Amino acid sequence: MRKEQIKQLIAARTDNDGLTETGVKGVRLFRATQSIPCVPAVYEPCVVAIVSGAKEAVLDGHRYVYDNSQYLCCPMSMPVKAGTPTASPDNPLYGVFISLDQQVMTALAMDMENAGGVLPVGKGDLRAHGVRLARWEETFTEALLRLLSLGSNATDSAVLGDGRLRELYYAILKGEAGIFARQAFGAGNAIARSIAYISAQLDAPISIDDMASRAGMSRAVFHRKFKQATTMAPIQFVKSMRLNNAAMKIAVGMTVNEAALDVGYVSPSQFSREFKRMYGQSPRQWSEAQNLPMAVTKGLQS
Repeated sequence: MRKEQIKQLIAARTDNDGLTETGVKGVRLFRATQSIPCVPAVYEPCVVAIVSGAKEAVLDGHRYVYDNSQYLCCPMSMPVKAGTPTASPDNPLYGVFISLDQQVMTALAMDMENAGGVLPVGKGDLRAHGVRLARWEETFTEALLRLLSLGSNATDSAVLGDGRLRELYYAILKGEAGIFARQAFGAGNAIARSIAYISAQLDAPISIDDMASRAGMSRAVFHRKFKQATTMAPIQFVKSMRLNNAAMKIAVGMTVNEAALDVGYVSPSQFSREFKRMYGQSPRQWSEAQNLPMAVTKGLQS
């Protein structure tokens, strides 16, 4: 019943495909009414909850399909491919993107650690890499409904929004993906800090030795722990982040050369070779093939 209420709230507030702001920072509604194949995207720390239809994400060859039985938790920036394979006018996809605020999530994770109680560990595979699917539990559903029930009232959102978003964060940290998220946002997670550093430095030279040093690890230990957390070696991760970001920029109108420079490539020929190796098309062919509406493209990239 609560999920149906959430669906009705989203449907009533989304007139077009793509993203709709809610008035609470970091919380956006999403609608899609056409089937879109998986395209390159970068997920910043977020939870994606679908109440109608299904969404798909692919990370390093691992495919995640989720609907209103599971939400996706991505506590670190990740280069993925994302799509809406089953969306149609008769079967629209409705969902919510919830950005995860680093400071708030870290403070909550530390509060939970310091509370002295037994922390929930959830069920299923705790060795999740990069992203994790988690069951819609009652506490998560109730918290999400309370947050979205603020509606478009600016005063309600301003006064109550942060508190209800914090309540939702707490439900995530207690839920099936809780230990995964707590590990990512814990004060000692050097890999999460390294990924945040990479995300902020894509247009500059990135040294694996420098990242290992920042993490306080040897190169070999850093390489092993990084791959455990993301499924990818650090160099492969950096390349995927750069190419996915470039593909997103090209898809919304940036020229190929501008996109290459914007993500740190100084050699156009190297960029073209690596782009084609990853996506099976040259950057120019990719640019010409992009005909998705701007709002839908931005929705997939969130």
